[in-house]
Amino acid sequence: MNILAAILLSALAQAKQDESAWAQFRGPGGRAASAESVPVTWSRTENVAWKTELPGAGTSSPIVIGSKIYLTCYSGFNAPGNPGQMDDLKLKLVCLHRADGKLLWTKEIAPQLPEQPKIRDDHGYASSTLAADKDRIYAFFGKTGVFAFDHDGKQLWRADVGSKLHGWGSGNSPVLYKDRVFVNASVESESLVALDVKTGKELWRAGGIKDSWNTPILADAAGGKTEVVLAIMGKVLGFDPATGRQIWSCATDIPWYMVPSLVSAEGVVYAVGGRNGGGALAVRLGGSGDVTATHRLWMVPKGSNVTSPILHEGHLYWMNESTGVAFCAEAKTGKIVYEQRVDGAGQIYASPVLADGKIYYMARNGKTAVVPAKPQFERLALNDFGDRSTFNASPAVAGGQMFVRSDHHLYCLGKAK
Repeated sequence: MNILAAILLSALAQAKQDESAWAQFRGPGGRAASAESVPVTWSRTENVAWKTELPGAGTSSPIVIGSKIYLTCYSGFNAPGNPGQMDDLKLKLVCLHRADGKLLWTKEIAPQLPEQPKIRDDHGYASSTLAADKDRIYAFFGKTGVFAFDHDGKQLWRADVGSKLHGWGSGNSPVLYKDRVFVNASVESESLVALDVKTGKELWRAGGIKDSWNTPILADAAGGKTEVVLAIMGKVLGFDPATGRQIWSCATDIPWYMVPSLVSAEGVVYAVGGRNGGGALAVRLGGSGDVTATHRLWMVPKGSNVTSPILHEGHLYWMNESTGVAFCAEAKTGKIVYEQRVDGAGQIYASPVLADGKIYYMARNGKTAVVPAKPQFERLALNDFGDRSTFNASPAVAGGQMFVRSDHHLYCLGKAK
């Protein structure tokens, strides 16, 4: 084989691997976007490749690495239909076979007790989505800690990021960057923490992270400089990923805590959040100090308290978690293009995903509205599994399949592989 052919085969193999990976919350770059085509319609049987009963409840999303799917569960205490006793709480890392949903292995993690005795809306104790690379899987279980496992479930290290609790639980997810994993430990210690991926050693810790349930994102400013960005009550913050130094802050004029994760493109970061309608804003990256007057591009008093936004071809899309109203705004100006109630959707906690130019909004009742990602509203489908359990986890898309998690089951939509 000549060198050119070898390079071509390597590139094709890498492309195929990337197509089959959804290795963190909201997939590559935290954008919740895929060019892959997945089913637009489904039912209890239509376009369902397989359905697997899970060994526990949870609101974390599945991740997909090659032929395997990983997610977290909990059981024994405050699980749906089983109040149980705190001493019986079990935390679990689960691996399934992508081809047929078969459970390959389960790793139990002993919780650090006492845990939160009751968590609002039954979010539970397995709310943080995993992150993974080719060597390790990274899990965050709140006060129990941050863990690294190999792909066979062997624990490699554990790190402590704080011990505080909260009635809403702990729900943001770890994010990888070069040799480190970032964890928003707002609940546990009001900190953003960077850990070494190989050892779990703490590399830096930034304080002042209050009332923040969103997963950090890595965003590129003009000139290619990467910043770690997250939102807290009243502010969006940018940090140096190498040192943890806070670079800039921007006022949101949103008076409540921030749950939705941010999205970024072309040197601009977009955030939604807040209760009672909330708001949305855009901030140009690359500033220093308080950039509210210089880098905040726009703010509108329409947002979502739970669901994260989608950015696509110059427009920002989101849905209010309580009203079922879908929004589309111009990314450059914040001008609301449409504000449309999606009949039949219901309350929504899962963040939407974009696949092949279509946005999938999944409600807690399992009904999923599909709309085109364009500035004219249209409902293409309203799908229902007929599963009476609760759907809080965000879907994952990889290799032409969509993976959907409820309190009790994991579904694979699309063709079996």
